Amino acid sequence: MSIIRDIGLAEMGRRKIEWAKSFMPVLNELEKEYSKTKPFKGLSITVSVHLEAKTANLALLLAAGGADVHVTGSNPLSTKDDICAGLSTLGVNVWAWHNCTPEEYKEHHTAALSCHPHLILDDGGDLTDILHGSCREFSDRLIGATEETTTGVMLHKQRAAKGQLNFPVIAVNDADMKHLFDNRYGTGESVWDGIMQTTNIQISGKTVVVAGYGWCGRGVAMRAAGLGANVIVTEIDPVKAIEAVMDGFRVMKMDDAAPLGDFFCTITGCKGVIVDRHFAKMKNNAFLSNAGHFDCEVDVAWLRNNSKERIMRRPQIEGYVQADGRILNVLCEGRLVNLAGGNGHPVEIMDMSFGVQALALEYLAKHGTKLEKGVYDVEPEIDARVSAIKLSACNIGLDVLTEEQHKYLFG
Repeated sequence: MSIIRDIGLAEMGRRKIEWAKSFMPVLNELEKEYSKTKPFKGLSITVSVHLEAKTANLALLLAAGGADVHVTGSNPLSTKDDICAGLSTLGVNVWAWHNCTPEEYKEHHTAALSCHPHLILDDGGDLTDILHGSCREFSDRLIGATEETTTGVMLHKQRAAKGQLNFPVIAVNDADMKHLFDNRYGTGESVWDGIMQTTNIQISGKTVVVAGYGWCGRGVAMRAAGLGANVIVTEIDPVKAIEAVMDGFRVMKMDDAAPLGDFFCTITGCKGVIVDRHFAKMKNNAFLSNAGHFDCEVDVAWLRNNSKERIMRRPQIEGYVQADGRILNVLCEGRLVNLAGGNGHPVEIMDMSFGVQALALEYLAKHGTKLEKGVYDVEPEIDARVSAIKLSACNIGLDVLTEEQHKYLFG
């Protein structure tokens, strides 16, 4: 069973899913294996992801592995209706549609969990919140979960520290084959793809302010510089701030950066990063975007309540007219600009991340009942497996230590 908007979009969705599959060697290799071994046979898996073509292929891989798969979106604006329709005709239960209301969003997540899953794949912690709150009864068969995002891992660790996490969670975001590539290169490319598609404004020569210099912020700053922008980084961590300086970027407080920026991108995982005192200093026609998981980094609510006027300037761009006539442009309602305004991460990047996800779920299926409640790192063997498949697909060979070299290094 599925709840989608328009089944008539199914053929278009299937074409997009098949296109992405053509560039996902890691998932394709795992599909060959899972079709034979069926590691998820007899298990129900609920997945909350940014529901587009690449993640559809992850859902299909889990189904090929024998799972009863139920998928919902992890962000209302990133869900693609044609993908939902296409996926629902390929043996996966889909509960989502684009631009759903907050009430519908909760209903879709609840419906996706109503199968009483054995495993969940979470992206930002929404499924976990429901299973710890309004729908605890749906966790009666739950073995464990995986978490895709920096924000989600942070929330799970907070819950675990308080003794309030009710099942084991594998922090997929922290795996090397996820954050080193997905967060840095994937976010770096997709954020600017989203901003440029949405605005059609030149980046070269502009001043770009990047809030946060974690792996995602590094990628956004690096790609902005590559496009010819003058990059300013804001940070709260002194080590990351020094790193940004050494990487060639100016570092300052947001209060000082606010009047200088043409483009702003928040990517911190925190709330209230750009607020009213910053808005008061910004240039006319400054662009405000967010690439953190939740839409609380730019205080769009303050703009809605205190601006002189709100006007739709282009699709996905709201202009907030200030008392002095300045217009501040908010992209994609302050939600994830790379997914709501663009195509999301490149296919090859997500292929590696989703390979880690699939193998982590397989690990939980085999070993999860022996794990205590808490947050766990991805097993090193999983990183090694994904990297080996990727290197093979790229026809890249590695040197191998001789016996003498191995002895020299390791004794």
